[in-house]
Amino acid sequence: MSPTTGSLRLILGDQLSKSISSLSDYADGDLVLIAEVDQEASYVRHHKKKIAFLFSVMRHFAVSLTDRGYTVRYVKLDDPGNTGLLYGEVERLLQESGETFDKVIITSPGEWRLLDDMRHWSERLGLPVHIRPDDRFICSLARFNDWAAGRKRLTMEYFYREMRRETGLLMEGDKPAGGQWNFDKDNRKRLPATVEIPKRPRHPSDEIFTEVSQLVSERFSDHFGEIEPFPYGVTSDQAHADLGFFLEHCLPQFGDFQDAMARGEAFLFHSVISLYLNCGLLDPLEVCRRAETQWRESRAPLNAVEGFVRQILGWREYVRGLYWLKMPDYAEMNYLDAARPLPSFYWNGETQMACVRDAVETTRKHAYAHHIQRLMITGNFALLAGIDPKAVEEWYLLVYADAYEWVELPNTHGMALFADGGMMATKPYAASGAYINRMSDYCGYCRYSVSQKNGSKACPFNYLYWNFLIENEDKLKGNQRLSMPYRNLAKMSDEKKVAIREDSRRFFKEIGIV
Repeated sequence: MSPTTGSLRLILGDQLSKSISSLSDYADGDLVLIAEVDQEASYVRHHKKKIAFLFSVMRHFAVSLTDRGYTVRYVKLDDPGNTGLLYGEVERLLQESGETFDKVIITSPGEWRLLDDMRHWSERLGLPVHIRPDDRFICSLARFNDWAAGRKRLTMEYFYREMRRETGLLMEGDKPAGGQWNFDKDNRKRLPATVEIPKRPRHPSDEIFTEVSQLVSERFSDHFGEIEPFPYGVTSDQAHADLGFFLEHCLPQFGDFQDAMARGEAFLFHSVISLYLNCGLLDPLEVCRRAETQWRESRAPLNAVEGFVRQILGWREYVRGLYWLKMPDYAEMNYLDAARPLPSFYWNGETQMACVRDAVETTRKHAYAHHIQRLMITGNFALLAGIDPKAVEEWYLLVYADAYEWVELPNTHGMALFADGGMMATKPYAASGAYINRMSDYCGYCRYSVSQKNGSKACPFNYLYWNFLIENEDKLKGNQRLSMPYRNLAKMSDEKKVAIREDSRRFFKEIGIV
């Protein structure tokens, strides 16, 4: 038998940080395994750009580790003998390497299905498998569980305030900077036609991306989306360059217009760094501190910086904690008993609703849409139409380059669909066409009229909003934050309610989801 040489260290495709816990005590004789496997590329049919992005980042990361003296085995998707499974590649390496490792070391994955599988690896391999905590987050899971313990409601705002106190971000002594915790009311402006949108730099392609692009085009030709144009960075340096561009050119106006939408404008003043944060190229606390510096040095206003920091320190950390606290039962909840199928226009964009069409086309082109497009366009429609949460969540998981189940599921399940019954949101984020008209220019280019409430020419969001309240009255009428719309519903004539129901049924039939 070969002498024991060290530890086998598996790095997953969203763990591309040199500070990852599975590498923290790397020593001579250890081997790092990084593998492209069909299991992870296809358990949902991920967007082509998402696969191309991750494979490119993985290959660059492997090169950077080798350059720093790590011993790395990198398995490409089309390598002979690739088993297509993470477990299969660990097992194959152990059998073929001719070396004996004393243990396998892994950083805990970001999805329940993988962790549940990995818990059985030690028995199957006959070798200790150490699963270490993922410490790249600002709040540990243990810390989140302590915060959640005994609380009737897990309100993100209160969690966010504790994180502000603990990190000192945007604090003046023990008080929040500017005298208030949240400047969201200042961040709801419609985008004026005269505002100039910053032009994003595009990173040059290299040999790695060219090879990956060809591989993805051949192997995943039937997956959703387009690889080109490809504006994203694939190295740590490029991710930091994009962060720098945002901080200098976008952050000053991000706050005012973070909820705005504009036809044909995918990025506006958003950071577009979530895909870098979620695969490990950027550190969340460093990002927050750099944004804070922009305010302290008077290069960005407080409402913009607070709104940006809240997305990371607040929402990102909160949804991760909630996911691991409530899984696996959380994914099975369907409080509103929504069961209609996902309309085909979520895939092909073929709808006369200008807002939905633009959001889907943006998603297909960029594997990205900003948070209001996700929540108040595609998410809001799915909520109002009563679409099966599992179908909606699979769509969100596969179409966005930043989507992993730990972040996608709570945002979709809780925020967009209210499928958890209010565990996350205090009310459903349901809105009629008036909200979309207020925050965008979509309605001016739409076949439907946002001013009409009923009939074939009316904006579907208008009658679907009231139909949603009617269909779910038994479960939602007692929600205090919906008391006003339910009072208005009670004042409606029977004829008006019948018209709402008939318009909704007609529309559902037209789009094939009856």
